[in-house]
Amino acid sequence: MPMRVRITFSKAGAMQYVGHLDLHRSWERTFRRSFLPLEYSQGFHPQPHLNLACALPVGFTSQCELLDAWLEQVIPLSKVREAIATALPPGLEILALENIDLRSPALQTQVQSAIYVISFLDDIPDLHDRLQRLISAQHLPRLRRNKPYDLRPLIEAATLGSLNATGKSILRVQLAARDGATGRPEEFLAEMGVKFQDTHVHREILILNRN
Repeated sequence: MPMRVRITFSKAGAMQYVGHLDLHRSWERTFRRSFLPLEYSQGFHPQPHLNLACALPVGFTSQCELLDAWLEQVIPLSKVREAIATALPPGLEILALENIDLRSPALQTQVQSAIYVISFLDDIPDLHDRLQRLISAQHLPRLRRNKPYDLRPLIEAATLGSLNATGKSILRVQLAARDGATGRPEEFLAEMGVKFQDTHVHREILILNRN
């Protein structure tokens, strides 16, 4: 009987510069090295049954990435974790594992929003005022791939937090992450007049629809 395992993992170090497709390949190699009985699709070009929740932009770090993996047989989670941990590349770390019902919806369809922590590398004296102007706006029209959209309804929450270890400001923002309705931190920052290169963005939480 097959089993479906959901892996929560962090992405940092050199891996933060690895794109979504290469991350998927890294997990394929990890499972091959782990010798776990990963399930494959049928047909002329069998594909490993692995699903990542949603893409993390290159340069971002994260402590909440999610991967669903299907194994051909039931194995204790402790054994799965041990096998994967010894095969993972530097920059990826397992934070949690859990069994998932085989009939549960696809992981990608369950993601509703994401919470990001944005650390500013330089002082921005009017940061609070910039944030208030953005939040109080009724519409924030933007273009993505030459298609117009409104960023404002994709911003679900945004608050300034305490200073980080270097004494700089921290912004916590919750953005919609649904298919066809995704808010991006770099576009949020652009509306604030802040260059993405002057920040560090960390994905803290992925919020799933558990219904």
